[in-house]
Amino acid sequence: MKLKVWAPGASQVWFCLFDDDGLESRFKLTGAEGGYWRGDFPWVQEGDRYGLRAAGPDLAFNPDKLLLDPQAQMLEGPLVYHPLMDGETPGDSAHTLPKCLLAGAADPQEPNPALNRPQHPWEQMVIMEAHVKGLTRLHPDIDPQLQGTYAALSQPAIIDYLKGLGITSLELLPVQAFLDDQFLVAKGLVNYWGYQPIAFSALEPRYAAVAQTGPEADRQFRQAVHALHEAGIEVILDLVFNHSGEGDDQGPTLSLRGLNDSGYYRKSPEGSYINDTGTGNSLALERPQVLALVMDSMRFFAQRYGVDGFRFDLASTLGRVEGPFNPQAAFFQAIAQDPVLQDLKLIAEPWDIGPEGYQLGSFPYPWREWNDRYRDSVRAAWRGEAGRMGQLASALMGSSAVFDHRQRPASSSINFLTAHDGFTLQDLVSYRQKHNEANLEDNRDGHGENYSDNLGQEGPSQDPQILQARRRRVRALLATLFLSQGVPMVLAGDEMGNSQGGNNNAYCQDNETTWLSWSAEDPDLPAYLAQLTALRRAFPQLRQPHFLHGESVRWWRADGQAIKDHDWDHPDFTCFLLELEGLLLVFNTGGELELTLPAHPKGRDWHLVFASDPKLAQSVRVYS
Repeated sequence: MKLKVWAPGASQVWFCLFDDDGLESRFKLTGAEGGYWRGDFPWVQEGDRYGLRAAGPDLAFNPDKLLLDPQAQMLEGPLVYHPLMDGETPGDSAHTLPKCLLAGAADPQEPNPALNRPQHPWEQMVIMEAHVKGLTRLHPDIDPQLQGTYAALSQPAIIDYLKGLGITSLELLPVQAFLDDQFLVAKGLVNYWGYQPIAFSALEPRYAAVAQTGPEADRQFRQAVHALHEAGIEVILDLVFNHSGEGDDQGPTLSLRGLNDSGYYRKSPEGSYINDTGTGNSLALERPQVLALVMDSMRFFAQRYGVDGFRFDLASTLGRVEGPFNPQAAFFQAIAQDPVLQDLKLIAEPWDIGPEGYQLGSFPYPWREWNDRYRDSVRAAWRGEAGRMGQLASALMGSSAVFDHRQRPASSSINFLTAHDGFTLQDLVSYRQKHNEANLEDNRDGHGENYSDNLGQEGPSQDPQILQARRRRVRALLATLFLSQGVPMVLAGDEMGNSQGGNNNAYCQDNETTWLSWSAEDPDLPAYLAQLTALRRAFPQLRQPHFLHGESVRWWRADGQAIKDHDWDHPDFTCFLLELEGLLLVFNTGGELELTLPAHPKGRDWHLVFASDPKLAQSVRVYS
């Protein structure tokens, strides 16, 4: 085993090897040439347990604290906060920290998920965002020993279901090894979502079936990705490179902080952590050593597990160089020239909380971006807010005002109504206010403005009229999503009426709140979603690779007349027709009205092929 550790301020770094009884043997690394400490340990074998220690003049150095190797590719178990992990707490932390495991080469006899990628074009993709555990934990047709694990993702019950819905790409919440952080552990909660990474290249062991270890996680995840690929389903990972789980100066010393605190993290001139992420720290990706760490992580996931792409949490932070966002930052350029990564799917969450952090539309080609403006515009329009129809029209056309520049494609916008962060679709039409009391933060956490509506009663209802109104709203929202230019993304469970009881920030709820029940609240909704994905496949007008302009797009009022500019802002304007090369789409966010269709461009009759309201589909007669 050859080891290289970036710790330029250290006076000594040790490689610490642990036997099966926990007995530790320490070996000094040598040098510090170029800021790196090195060691060669040829007797170390695959599966051996190890960590690091470092001493130095800075207060962040503490040889009593065992550290994870920043390059570790496997951990022996999950990370849970313990007071001895704090750098200033007296005592050795070794027994509180899972050890790194030396990873061997992947078994060449097993299927290689890097060789059977489906490689769907962006405009043909339908993404489902899901949590490994939440998606599978309660599925009745999965072996209880496999529920909630990587292994469950490869089960026919999951794969057949995703295929039946028409899902092409499964986007998984973080599977990088992460920490159950201090303030959650103190309240008896856990970090369910996983946005507190510690080992960037190691899979989270807690999702491994039977034995929650790194080797089991490795084997099961490779098998799951390969099985999904065989079914034509891509796997996209949500990666967190904007910060680490070590937090601010009150956080634990687990890895980077104990090796090179001022090198791995951005600091102000006064020495405090720059917190553009809201999590206590920000990684200094403008430094080549830190950039190399995250690039190695991406290549590892791409080559060993064959993943098809990445979604980057708080991606504006990744483009900061000494302050403002720069679309030509080193991180973006490094990926663009990397032969392993340059052709994978790249998706940005285009914001952080730092100065000028909202960067929707600013990312370089070939990046795509989560479009929260789409989310809010569509929600507000269907809630019936006056003057929102122009925004709805813009959303339908792929938000061209935001993305149609620098020759970016019409698939630049990842359109979504809901995601892990926020209300589920069922809660969006069932709650006017958030209900996050179970998070034990006095309901102060989570978004305050959700553009939601309870349609007559807060929370669950037995009123038939309210239930019917909610189902109609859900179907109208989903239809809008799939009739829009761009790439549609749905949240797992929305297609079955899944509720989180009004919790719009369920990051710490590892329980029935976030586990999909699989007893559909709306049993007809999965078939409805499948109908929408089939409709999108059948009509290429709905998934154009390039932005549409000119005569290929025509807008009509409900009376059959062309829309004038002043119509869009009129408070009573609630219905328009969108004509796309022989396809006519009607959107009515208001009440019943007379509808006059424009003449068919080829002199034919219009024929109804889809309506979001089943009653409308049965009763309407359409004439040219």
